[in-house]
Amino acid sequence: MVILVLNCGSSSIKYQVLDIEATTNKLLAKGIVERIGLPMGDLVHKPVGKDKFALSQPIPDHTTGIRLVLDALTNGEHGVIASLEEVKAVGHRVAHGGEYFADSCVVTEEVKVKIKELFAIAPLHNPANLEGILSIEKVLPAVPQVAVFDTSFHQSIPAMNYLYALPMEYYEKYRVRRYGFHGTSHKFVAKRGAEFCGLDIANSKIITCHVGNGGSVTAVLNGKSYCTSMGFSPVDGLVMGTRCGDVDPSAVLYIAEKEGMDFATINTMINKKSGVEAVSGVSSDMRDIDAAYEAGNERAILARDMYFDRVKQYVGKYAAMMGGVDLVVFTGGVGENSPELREWVCNDMAFMGIELNKELNKGIRGVDTLISSENSKVKVAVIATNEELVIAQDTYRLIND
Repeated sequence: MVILVLNCGSSSIKYQVLDIEATTNKLLAKGIVERIGLPMGDLVHKPVGKDKFALSQPIPDHTTGIRLVLDALTNGEHGVIASLEEVKAVGHRVAHGGEYFADSCVVTEEVKVKIKELFAIAPLHNPANLEGILSIEKVLPAVPQVAVFDTSFHQSIPAMNYLYALPMEYYEKYRVRRYGFHGTSHKFVAKRGAEFCGLDIANSKIITCHVGNGGSVTAVLNGKSYCTSMGFSPVDGLVMGTRCGDVDPSAVLYIAEKEGMDFATINTMINKKSGVEAVSGVSSDMRDIDAAYEAGNERAILARDMYFDRVKQYVGKYAAMMGGVDLVVFTGGVGENSPELREWVCNDMAFMGIELNKELNKGIRGVDTLISSENSKVKVAVIATNEELVIAQDTYRLIND
């Protein structure tokens, strides 16, 4: 079954096309549409076994972008399917499912209404995700669609871990609570990591570290999310590219009062003007931070140390919460490709059973590998995440139910 997977951002569309069956999967193509709504947009299409194709032209909206994707998929030279009739379903990444969705689901009118209701608590993501669904309805009206939510995996978190110690009326009225994100990735790498390391995921304590420009750490107890570092929004938890992570709310209120900030300005500060970019004064990209670190830039050194150490803090916290840990997984753009991050997190952790094979760790970038030493009581692994595969598999499962 050919399935199109879409991850629509406010000005971009990431996509993959996979041929999914009950026991096999095959990637046919992947690509990205960027700069939607700007004077000139870009499409980069990468078919498996064929040359890359790229074009630049005005792309005023998501529907136009999706039409370009479908044209690329069926093109005689760089296409991977003969006609659009081969596309049997479309799976969408949707950032926020609130308390409505504990699992992926087939898109219906009711589902679209609920996604829209969550615009208020996911204003940067859900509108674009819904736009992708509506665009497919225009372009492929007869094709079934499935929504896969970043928050669904975390709906197993117990109340003591998802509630804030705020007046209960704000949870009851507005559902203010910890939701967590990156759930599709955490779910995939926990399962894959358990299989890779010979663990029974139903009887395991796993800590998954999805670390990139955005990042989160999750305690996965017996295969289910038990706690996660992101909270009501993706701002909480780790130090990130431009997000502040954990901070005393009173510090933000103090700054806002001193600077005369309104709510929009505060939101911009904690989401887009903080993190390693703010501390380093260099960049939000860890590759730039690494280069400045090696050059001896003191603020870059401070920023990277803060970024790395916050991950370590959560690993220790979640090991304590679960009463131990069997496996620590590193994934995401930085988690998979930064030996320095992994060594920092695992250093001096022998007291809790973590010992890294430092020489092996240095050579690992983006490849599923066990990087703990033979004497380590806790396994440590790099597992390449594949959120698109999870979306495609969930889509296949639901369409064939």
